[in-house]
Amino acid sequence: MSWRRALKDTARSGIAVEKKRLEPLIAVRGAAGLAIVIALSLWLFGPAAAASSAFGAFQAAIATFQRSWRPRPELAIASGTSLAVSTFLGYLTISKEPLFLALLVVWTFAAGMSWAAGPTIGLIASSNVAIMLVTVTLPTSVAQAAGHAAMMIVGGLVQAALIVLFPVRRWGAHRDALADALAAEADYARRLRHDPVASFDPQPLMEARNAAAVTPRQARRRPAELHGARGIAERIRPVLASLADPAMGVPAEGHARDRVRELLASAAALLDAAAHAIRHGEPVAAPPAALATFRTPDTGSILTGAPYRAMTRLNTLLQDVVETAGGTPQEDTPREGAPSGARGTAHSAENDGRSTPRPAPTDPGARGTAHSAENDGPSTPGRAPTHLGARGTARPAPTTRTRPTFLALIPKALKAMRGELHRGSPITRHATRVSAVAATGYILGTWLPLGHGYWAPLTSVMVMRPDFSQTYSRAVARLAGTVIGVAVATGVVQAATPGTLQSGTLAVASAALMYLLMRTGQFATQACIAAYVVFLLGMGGEEWTQTVPERVLLTLMGGLLAMLAYAVYPAWETPRLRTRLADWLAAQGSYVAAVFGSYADPSVRDAPDVRGALLTARTARAAWHAAVARATAEPVRHRGLSRTAADDAEDALAQLGRVAMLLEAHLPERGATPVPPAARFAEALRESTHKGAKAIRERRVPTWDAVREALDAWETEDTDKVVRNTATLVLDTLTELSEALDTAVPPMTLDGTAPEKPDGPRDPKDSATR
Repeated sequence: MSWRRALKDTARSGIAVEKKRLEPLIAVRGAAGLAIVIALSLWLFGPAAAASSAFGAFQAAIATFQRSWRPRPELAIASGTSLAVSTFLGYLTISKEPLFLALLVVWTFAAGMSWAAGPTIGLIASSNVAIMLVTVTLPTSVAQAAGHAAMMIVGGLVQAALIVLFPVRRWGAHRDALADALAAEADYARRLRHDPVASFDPQPLMEARNAAAVTPRQARRRPAELHGARGIAERIRPVLASLADPAMGVPAEGHARDRVRELLASAAALLDAAAHAIRHGEPVAAPPAALATFRTPDTGSILTGAPYRAMTRLNTLLQDVVETAGGTPQEDTPREGAPSGARGTAHSAENDGRSTPRPAPTDPGARGTAHSAENDGPSTPGRAPTHLGARGTARPAPTTRTRPTFLALIPKALKAMRGELHRGSPITRHATRVSAVAATGYILGTWLPLGHGYWAPLTSVMVMRPDFSQTYSRAVARLAGTVIGVAVATGVVQAATPGTLQSGTLAVASAALMYLLMRTGQFATQACIAAYVVFLLGMGGEEWTQTVPERVLLTLMGGLLAMLAYAVYPAWETPRLRTRLADWLAAQGSYVAAVFGSYADPSVRDAPDVRGALLTARTARAAWHAAVARATAEPVRHRGLSRTAADDAEDALAQLGRVAMLLEAHLPERGATPVPPAARFAEALRESTHKGAKAIRERRVPTWDAVREALDAWETEDTDKVVRNTATLVLDTLTELSEALDTAVPPMTLDGTAPEKPDGPRDPKDSATR
């Protein structure tokens, strides 16, 4: 992508206003906390202290709007306290400019590194540095600085108290995450009626898994409907796929296919009902017609074999999810469990389903057909602790995923920051970049005869992010929003000439509007923030003529410095795409190898950790997709992996996960017949994929000779055809991956045409790869 197009796209995204669901009650609560703090500070200490405390309450409320599954009061207190510490330390050094500049560099570098611990912590830390540049100018003595810092902590405490006393959808984000996962599966079931091999976006299930991790305090208060439903939801998706796929035995057309479509429609209705109930905290209104579909007596004569087993499992899981969500089906129906040879229900890996499905294996019972499957969910349920469901069916006992408390998070955050502290880390490059820009902006702002020189570094710190697109789009939004916000606020000040109390009221109104529109985009947010600062500083006695011109000019300078810094010292994601792809291949190979290893000797208790490999593969997949999204917006060449090669390689790795999905979904019980060749194949696959990952990093084409030899040796033995046919498909997908990465131009023949491409990948020694 050219620089011109990249700048155009980022500018458009920066000023875009998205349609989002507004949360007026939460906005009113945040504004009320701000109003309480301002009124209390004005009454006790005067306008200057009120401005400082207002910034503390303002920032604390913003922190509670960030995407986090932690208790919101903790975020408010942490934000107010950290801002108080920053402000007090800043005031102690502000009288000695070199010392303050050193503190600014160190503090900004630490804030930049904090992005390694997550975007919520990174944003809070960056905002604290930016606001500190304003608040250090308000006190006039050390005692006043301590008092201002104390009032900032009070501001955070007030916001936290309001969250506790006036909760608005206390578990709303967690409910939405789980409801979205169920709704996504409902939509998937409907699409399967018309496209039996439809793809599935795993993001809702991933979000639901993140939301399921709670702190010990949250675990004691979590509603019952949020405990256990996610595990059931993860097992429903592959069962839907196995029921719909023609390779499982149901013809593409006919009476059996019509019955499958009816079952899928009923499953979608029940999942939608459960999603609605969880989202709103209501009992489940299960549609009677949908329940009746699974009780139709002639289903057993229409569906047989694998489709009938999938139907009975789906029936059991749907009743479980309805009960867990807070309702009970109208009539009890006997649950028919899976046959003893099948290990529970399917739960496997969605690898974003973009490639064309493969033909079914030769054996009609093989599960090698392409299916979308989320790389998540509990594996090997036959070996997990179980408890009896409402109707006596054994199922895995729900477990609680523990999230560390806020204090326990500190050493984890420091460890994450230390892990990123090396030259090649994009987080370290971001921290270096933002600290250098903050120091440069502060020096230039102080040197220029404009006054309020802190606006330039403040803007830079607020807009700079570890990736290119966010930095440039936020810079454009900051400038455009500042101009609009300052113009509106200036017009109001000129027309109404408000006093101290009126200015405080206008500041609270601007903050309330910002809280309301925060999720609609950066443009509206920055406009409201600009108006808020003008009114707040006006409350402290500054005339609009003292702040407006220099604010606009210095904001422009800060934004330009941020954009220039990224161009001079970038952290492009495009050159790292090969590394991300190699990581995904290694993780996916370990996951598939773990699945095959489970068939080698089902009686072994310490079987390969399928679940651990599954989650690692999912994480690597998410990292790849995030890297591709960032690289798409970057104005750089591919440097080794073109977009076409990246798309084809992604399809091949997605197919690799699909091929293993149903095989993993039906892992054998401990009494099942072992498949010894699966162990050799698994070992060859694990080693070959790790070697292949190294080859990708070194810009070579991976080869799969060891996997092919293990598969050839398998043919001489009488083993399970389903597992054997799936192994064939695994080799096919690996071959496709090599073909996708083999981008060398073949030599021309004497007649000027290119020779036909061989069936397998070229020897990397004979190709000039990029």
